[in-house]
Amino acid sequence: MNIRIARSEDLHSIVAIYNQSINGNRSTADLTPVRPEDRRGWFAEHTPDKYPVYVAEIDGVMAGWCSISAYRPGRMALRFTAEISYYIDNAFHRQGIASELIRRAIASCGQLQIKNLFAIVLERNEASVRLLEKTGFEKWGCLPRVADFGGEECGHLYYGMRVWDPAI
Repeated sequence: MNIRIARSEDLHSIVAIYNQSINGNRSTADLTPVRPEDRRGWFAEHTPDKYPVYVAEIDGVMAGWCSISAYRPGRMALRFTAEISYYIDNAFHRQGIASELIRRAIASCGQLQIKNLFAIVLERNEASVRLLEKTGFEKWGCLPRVADFGGEECGHLYYGMRVWDPAI
């Protein structure tokens, strides 16, 4: 497996993998697929030096991706906190790809000056909860029944960790 920084030509594959999670109704609160042009602004905000997007490739095929995103941009007291998101192509689930992407993201946090990293997951996404706990994240909070999937309500869980302390 090769993990590298995403390039602009990766956007179509990134969106295709993300859209799989929408169709599966377990990994995101988006209800309709997105288009690459819808995500160009998001991609432009993710620069390798501050908020990178990592892609995992197996035999030259994108198997998944992970992003580190600003939390509440513009609020300077929160500048050392970021959100991690990750999505794996359905054909590559349960192969350790998400774990490797998360580890790579965590390892980069010191260089990126990110002290706190958190993930927001749907309460019913049990696989993601197990993955986050396995990689050292702790449950920081829950927003009960905030997502509504056609009458089926679901909570949002916040999992976080302190990833870097400049005093150490």
